[in-house]
Amino acid sequence: MNKREASGVQSYLLHGVAAYVLWGLIPLYFKLVDRIALVEVAAHRVLWSFILVALLACCLGRWGEVLKNLRDRRVVGLLSLSATLMVGNWLTFIYAVVSGQTLQASLAYFTAPLVTALLGAVFLRERPSRLQVLSMAVAAAGLAVLTRGVGQVPWLALAIALTGTFYGLVRKLTPADGFISMAVETALITPIALGYVGYLAITGTATGNAPGALGLLMLAGPVTTVPFLCFGRAIHGLRLSTMGILQYFSPSIQFLLAVFLFREPFPPAELVSFACIWTAVVIYTADSYWAARHARPRAIEPLMIDP
Repeated sequence: MNKREASGVQSYLLHGVAAYVLWGLIPLYFKLVDRIALVEVAAHRVLWSFILVALLACCLGRWGEVLKNLRDRRVVGLLSLSATLMVGNWLTFIYAVVSGQTLQASLAYFTAPLVTALLGAVFLRERPSRLQVLSMAVAAAGLAVLTRGVGQVPWLALAIALTGTFYGLVRKLTPADGFISMAVETALITPIALGYVGYLAITGTATGNAPGALGLLMLAGPVTTVPFLCFGRAIHGLRLSTMGILQYFSPSIQFLLAVFLFREPFPPAELVSFACIWTAVVIYTADSYWAARHARPRAIEPLMIDP
């Protein structure tokens, strides 16, 4: 590998690390806006993300591609579904953070690769390896322990994981690239978001009227878009196995924030559950590394877009 190629790999790696570190730190932002209604935060997130993406599309000369894909019925159908899943994922994640349940959000993203592999086996008829099956079984055992220990199913973790992984599945089936897909997604749901924000303004029912609140809501644009752009850069230059390992930065940071900064309770049932999940992650990651070293085809991309 020459110096130019090495520099390119380093750039891709830095973008990948940046994407997952920023996604890991995103609960800090939602703690800042925790007094604003969830739907209002999500609406502003869509609105300001679209404005930023539209400006970037114009600067990069890609607005024509966005309009072309908006006229493609198949792309619009798939991205309408993915946009719905994306907003559902955002709302669930934001609720988890502001209600003091960041640990469940962290649990969701630790289990994401395992759920993705399961979806690949069910919907795409892809055959997981024996180690992948073992890792899914260990993760399922961890969730069973958590359910028994706390007396209820961890619905938030499951909702975040399922909406996120189904989102990844739909995006996998979409022919447009990452940037264009994001631009089309936000373009499709911006009229709804704009209508809702307008309704709140007209009726005087907006909860984000405190001094500085609008600035925080506008910040949702770069908070959402920058990690996506870093991810889009990294995914084109790194192995999927490398991206699969990097993605654990995000839930690891969320876990540390939940326990040491937000002081969320960490009962024995959650400790055992996380131990099982981490064991499953180690098994899955080892299988991914072995597959990459021996050029064995993977079952499915182990990636889920974070909130």
